[in-house]
Amino acid sequence: MKILTIIAISGTLSLGFAGLSAAQDQTGPAADSAATQNPAVKSPNNMTGAPLAKGHNSFTKSEAADRIRSAGYSHVVVSALDADGLWQATAMRNGQSVHVALDYKGNVGSQ
Repeated sequence: MKILTIIAISGTLSLGFAGLSAAQDQTGPAADSAATQNPAVKSPNNMTGAPLAKGHNSFTKSEAADRIRSAGYSHVVVSALDADGLWQATAMRNGQSVHVALDYKGNVGSQ
């Protein structure tokens, strides 16, 4: 009787593990290679000149300052996160003091 119980438990476990491994082999839908890429956070080397996007900004004040510096600004002073989710700052570029903002995607814009 013990042997039949052990065999039944072993068989059940084997089928269970086989099902799990089969489920892991399945892949989801493939990304369309022709689709426009729009990552939530852009690389500092790939910032666009597009208008800044409103939205929940998860950058900290320190990260915002670092991203603005990465975009080529110096003497960055981040003042506040506004109601549109843009970090507002003043900085220097080409010897000029400018107002800059950072959106949730990591894009930097100046006025």
